[in-house]
Amino acid sequence: MKKKGILNADIARVLAYMGHTDQIAVADCGLPIPEETERIDLAVRLGEPSFLSVLEAVLDDMEVEAVVLAEEIRTHNAQLLERIELLLLGKGVDVELQFVPHSLLKEQTKQCRAVVRTGESSPYANIILQSGCIF
Repeated sequence: MKKKGILNADIARVLAYMGHTDQIAVADCGLPIPEETERIDLAVRLGEPSFLSVLEAVLDDMEVEAVVLAEEIRTHNAQLLERIELLLLGKGVDVELQFVPHSLLKEQTKQCRAVVRTGESSPYANIILQSGCIF
């Protein structure tokens, strides 16, 4: 039995398969997930698990070189944006955040290896993480 890192087998598998520039998304429970993109559904009930707790676990296991967020988070969920920025810095992810319209972020999930659906129910709690290289 695994004792460190992400215990969810699907998330651990996707992260292990990812190479440089591959992407994974962590999403709220309302984000539509394209049929062609793998869905890893963790949602149990509204708020569980939280977006931030899942994001933190993914950041612990992943080298990140780019981050994409919906532009709308700036005005509709500024408190969460601040917490995301603090979490990224705390995990050593020092990259310029890219902001795109929410409609484009949804379109970009088609390119992701997977979308991890959380139980988060606050607006625009979605992020795309691009894999960096560890050497």
